[in-house]
Amino acid sequence: MRHMAAYDWLETMRNTQEWMGATARAMASYPALALVPNPMLQMVAAWGEVTERSFRQMVSKPDWDIRAIVGPKGQDHLVEVKPVAQKPFGDLIHFEVHNRPTMARKVLLIAPMSGHYATLVRSTVTSLLPDCEVYVTDWHNARDIPVSAGKFDVEDYTLYIADFIRHLGPDCHVIAVCQPVPLTLAATAYLASEDKAAQPKSLILIGGPVDPDAAPTDVTDFGHRISMGQLEEAAIQRVGFKYSGAGRKVYPGLLQLNSFISMNAERHAKAFGEQILRVAQGQASDHDAHNRFYDEYLSVMDMPAEFYLSTVERIFKNREIATNSFSVNGKAIDLGAINDVAVMTVEGGNDDISAPGQCVAALGLLTGLADDKKAQHLEEGAGHYGIFAGKSWRQNIRPLVLKFIDANSKNNQPTVAPKTKIKAAHKPLDLGQGENGLPH
Repeated sequence: MRHMAAYDWLETMRNTQEWMGATARAMASYPALALVPNPMLQMVAAWGEVTERSFRQMVSKPDWDIRAIVGPKGQDHLVEVKPVAQKPFGDLIHFEVHNRPTMARKVLLIAPMSGHYATLVRSTVTSLLPDCEVYVTDWHNARDIPVSAGKFDVEDYTLYIADFIRHLGPDCHVIAVCQPVPLTLAATAYLASEDKAAQPKSLILIGGPVDPDAAPTDVTDFGHRISMGQLEEAAIQRVGFKYSGAGRKVYPGLLQLNSFISMNAERHAKAFGEQILRVAQGQASDHDAHNRFYDEYLSVMDMPAEFYLSTVERIFKNREIATNSFSVNGKAIDLGAINDVAVMTVEGGNDDISAPGQCVAALGLLTGLADDKKAQHLEEGAGHYGIFAGKSWRQNIRPLVLKFIDANSKNNQPTVAPKTKIKAAHKPLDLGQGENGLPH
């Protein structure tokens, strides 16, 4: 009950801040006050508008906002998001493009479960859609999953990925982004041992902590500084009475968001201060750079407690992937069993979350894989977000990934589609390629 009260207290604080913002905006915009022009009232109204929007976004799931792609002759091809496999903790969704031939490249994009929704990889999806059939793992907010659905830890996560790969068949190519990289590697090894025919054609690992100690960061240092008991006491709460998952133990998204922001507190404070000035001066809009970035950045989801804790303990503290000692349901997973899946790693030279060396460590663990099936790329100057959602991804990394996919497809023939454009509700989110991914 104490942990449920803590969860409800967090939600109450968020709700109060949203209400205060709405109240300030409404009062400072009262028509009668316009009779006496006062810049201070404009500032109060602007503060209220920015505050209300920000705190409201913290409990909202963003829309994918990918409406259509434009074909080579200028015709619109509508894009529909369809679930093709549904499970309690996450779905496999397909971005179906209407009225065009099925693309030869079938890509499964493993989105992170690290506090943000799968829409964090929206711009990755939009960049792949013209040339690929794109499938994405859409993880659910743990606050909305009833306790009766059971637990969900790193082993369950690994089995989910294996099941999704099985569902798509052996002609798919898997791209794992950030957090799921080590577990996607484990899922591929699991299939290599248990269901060899279901293995994907290729595996692209982007900026993930396969060996966290290969290049220490603040994230890895935190994992070593705190004990599991301390972490559980400080971070784990039970979902409050408002949601379907009432009573479920979770790591609240609001706590994770606080952790994200604290890493670059001054930059975030400056960004919000500048946005308030822009709103007061009438220079802001719903889809300006600030709102496009923070509407996504502030939208957070709760993670199952057992998933969060087992990630810290088994991936970061015990380094079970890095030492090839990971197991699922008591059965050891040997990464050396992967001998027929081409593997490529991508790292950012300025990545301060998963530093260079952590991801490429995967190649050294693949003792059963021939060298000509291994590839690596280090993108100099790119930060964590830039390697999958920024300019570095679009201009440099994406072409390399597609080339790697083609080289390891069944027919080994390029499958480049005619030039197409994305029609979205607004400009695709660019999370930047700097160290922190803050808007330019």
